[in-house]
Amino acid sequence: MRFYCVVTMLVLAIVLAGYTGEVAAQSQAAEYRLEPDWAQLPAGVEAWGQTIGVEIDRDGNLWVFHRCFDSNCIDHDTVAPILKYDRTGALVESWGENTFIWPHGFFLDTDGNIWTTDARGENGKGHQVIKFSPDGQVLMTLGTAGTAGNGRDTFDGPADVVVGPAGNIFVADGHGNNRVVKFSKDGEFLKEWGGPGTGPGQFDEPHCLAFDSQGRLFVGDRVNERIQIFDQDGTYIDEWQGIMASGIYIADDDTVYVADYQLRKGIVIAHANDFNASGFIPEAQAEGVTVDSDGNVYAGEVLPRNLKKFVRRP
Repeated sequence: MRFYCVVTMLVLAIVLAGYTGEVAAQSQAAEYRLEPDWAQLPAGVEAWGQTIGVEIDRDGNLWVFHRCFDSNCIDHDTVAPILKYDRTGALVESWGENTFIWPHGFFLDTDGNIWTTDARGENGKGHQVIKFSPDGQVLMTLGTAGTAGNGRDTFDGPADVVVGPAGNIFVADGHGNNRVVKFSKDGEFLKEWGGPGTGPGQFDEPHCLAFDSQGRLFVGDRVNERIQIFDQDGTYIDEWQGIMASGIYIADDDTVYVADYQLRKGIVIAHANDFNASGFIPEAQAEGVTVDSDGNVYAGEVLPRNLKKFVRRP
């Protein structure tokens, strides 16, 4: 009888814990309101294609990286895959025509420069990291255009790129090579780490990158359903399990926003130090995620194809 009571109490505790977590997540989600059709589409375009990357610049403008209002940019040479929106959602700038095959990684550095990855190759384009000035001038390329490989000067489906606190460049070479590659600020190869597997420091599709305020590198090890954390020399520190991160944004206060449209099916909000989820936005089936200075969340979706803005309630 005593055993039965103990089991019953344990089951009840588990149920209540799950209910409490669900209520907390619903409460946090209620703090955000979807603002429909916030961004102005270019003239003649009726719907979004796959929207892969979103970033906020220092003036509060939203930059969007998308797949030419389709699933790729093949045969869309006149379509600009890089768009700039002001705070009202008005389209103020677009460029990048005839440059990409499969737009993927997207990052704005502290100087306002725009870093991109092209994760497929065809017709002498792709499998590269390309750095642009804010007005669209090419400043640097990493990788050999149109050539897949695993050497110091080749990538195979580079998924993301980020610039570290010291200016070094980190590339998640994840769709074909399970590695992270580190370059100097001038593009000189420094080191790589990874390899296929499930152990610490091994990867199965490293898909996204972000730094926290301590200079720790968060790597979304997507198929392994975890985020691994490293120092800037590739030494393993910790990991957050049970999440398929397609995109990661870390705010100045180390709040982490993880776009997980496959496992969690929404944007998970947590803290970089303990991974305890404090919120969830279920309406965002996002691959790209960013947050503005007012706490509004922007989601770039590939399935379904869309760009969404979630306004933080007062």
